[in-house]
Amino acid sequence: MLKDLYEFKKDLGNRGIFFCLSGPISQNLVAEIGSTLEQKMSLEETSKSTVLRVFSTVVENAQNIMRYSDEKEEKLSLGIIAVGYEGSHYFVLCGNMVENDKIEGLRKKLTKLQTMNKNELKEYYRKQRREGPPKESRGAGLGFIDMAKKASKPIEFDFKKIDEEVSFFSMRTVI
Repeated sequence: MLKDLYEFKKDLGNRGIFFCLSGPISQNLVAEIGSTLEQKMSLEETSKSTVLRVFSTVVENAQNIMRYSDEKEEKLSLGIIAVGYEGSHYFVLCGNMVENDKIEGLRKKLTKLQTMNKNELKEYYRKQRREGPPKESRGAGLGFIDMAKKASKPIEFDFKKIDEEVSFFSMRTVI
């Protein structure tokens, strides 16, 4: 494994990924990630609005991992977050384990967001804010909508079945 670490780093670079974290995610860690990303993106003279959109997307993804990942270590939720640059856009990747019985609801929600334009997303966001979070939600229920609003193209997602109980959920948001 030690000899493969450089190849792993090179592979991340070839994919445009300049930040990657895999493992337990905590609120304190998210604050540090935000500071690091802000410094790096400022050095690249990235606009403040883009920095904020990337950071808020990372935060939303981290919160989703902390609240909904079905892979835990002690009391910490496990997942992966990566940030990269492709063409003229930043992208945020995230992934975590989900129980298979949650997939259909998640797929339906995300597919709906993929089909909406910016105005429809704004209106849907307002409507959901007025209605409040769904019963099964551990947050405000607005994270995916907010990420879709900030994205420059429709969010992408996938589920890779691991076994009869869980699948790996992954999502890509282009800013």
